[in-house]
Amino acid sequence: MPITIPKIGFISLGCPKALVDSEQILTQLRAEGYEVSPSFETADLVIINTCGFIDEAVKESYETIEEALQVHGQVIVTGCLGTSMHKLREDFPELLAVTGPHATQEVMAAVHAHAPQPHAPFTSLVPEQGVKLTPDHYAYLKISEGCNHSCRFCIIPKLRGKLISRPMHEIAQEAHNLARAGVKELLVIAQDTSAYGLDLNYRMDFWQGRPVKSNIASIANALGDLGMWIRMHYLYPYPHVDELVELMADGVILPYLDTPLQHASPSVLKAMKRPANTENVLARIRSWREICPDIALRSTFIVGFPGETETDFNLLLQFLQETQLDRVGCFPYSAVEGAEANKLPGAVPEEVKQERLERLMELQAAISADKLERRIGQEIQVLVDEVTEEEIIARSGADAPEVDGVVYVDPVVAAKAGDFLLVRVTDSDDYDLYAEPVKAN
Repeated sequence: MPITIPKIGFISLGCPKALVDSEQILTQLRAEGYEVSPSFETADLVIINTCGFIDEAVKESYETIEEALQVHGQVIVTGCLGTSMHKLREDFPELLAVTGPHATQEVMAAVHAHAPQPHAPFTSLVPEQGVKLTPDHYAYLKISEGCNHSCRFCIIPKLRGKLISRPMHEIAQEAHNLARAGVKELLVIAQDTSAYGLDLNYRMDFWQGRPVKSNIASIANALGDLGMWIRMHYLYPYPHVDELVELMADGVILPYLDTPLQHASPSVLKAMKRPANTENVLARIRSWREICPDIALRSTFIVGFPGETETDFNLLLQFLQETQLDRVGCFPYSAVEGAEANKLPGAVPEEVKQERLERLMELQAAISADKLERRIGQEIQVLVDEVTEEEIIARSGADAPEVDGVVYVDPVVAAKAGDFLLVRVTDSDDYDLYAEPVKAN
């Protein structure tokens, strides 16, 4: 009698940290012999990994849950929105199960209850690197869970708890598996990547018979030996980040640093419960550029935080003018349910938030356009993301996938996703470069 293999539909919403959680669940599903269905209609049950960080994300999660229940009916909800379990149960009593984030075992227990495991895990075939939702040539590597900060606009510590760092040898092994699978770029992520190892007291671990200290510099050194692009995200500007910048200057990891500064006005930063010494940040940025002149700096900012005045906003614009950051993301303040900032006075009207967002991005577009124009004539290495009949779409070391610009390359050479090319920059616009191949690497 043929074995019926349950099919699981899967929807992953939210940030790269949630994406890694989804990958872990999918890896376990495959390890246990389940099939993953590309649609609700053909699935035996559906898992939705939700986001609950800002209002728009909550709305998207609710709409996805509603659609899945209408189309299918057998739905398990996990992720950050799952921390509001009682409200979800009230709104969607027909859900099979609800769990919080980083809950692979709880999700699998619910799957087992409603779609019994088809066979023993040791009989299944799973890629060594696990199941990934990213293209084959790049992957996210999450090195810790949770956060020790208490920023007033954020509820991540409530959703994901305090900092819990993964063992160093476990991180190195996962990266090694990804390299052997052909991954060309690793994006190192956490809620606060630079805090890695703090909860472990930076204890010694072992990898391939060698002692390694549990800190971010040791991770960078270990990953740098694998022959991949190593890109660092979500680093706070702590003094020890200087060690990473030195590794960037030495070519061990990409000269790319993503540090979420959020604002530049001391009064707004104080209200946010963020470090409020902008002069220290300016000095650190100057120091990084002295150590590694080619470094690409990325940051994100919030406009319209409660109490933000026009003077505060102008301080932020002045900061951007002075720092000349390479990549900038900006968001209007969103009153996230449960955030301490919601109790602060001085709510900024929505139209003012939007106007400030547009002014900031207009300034940043001009800064970016000027910086990219200076790259015309340079030869740079790029990683191919996509090939069409009209062009090759690639990224330089200064461009993270999905959040930064791209390099459009003339399709005069044979190339495929995951190839490295050496190109000469021929033109630019506000955020993207245009280039012609020099030779394939």
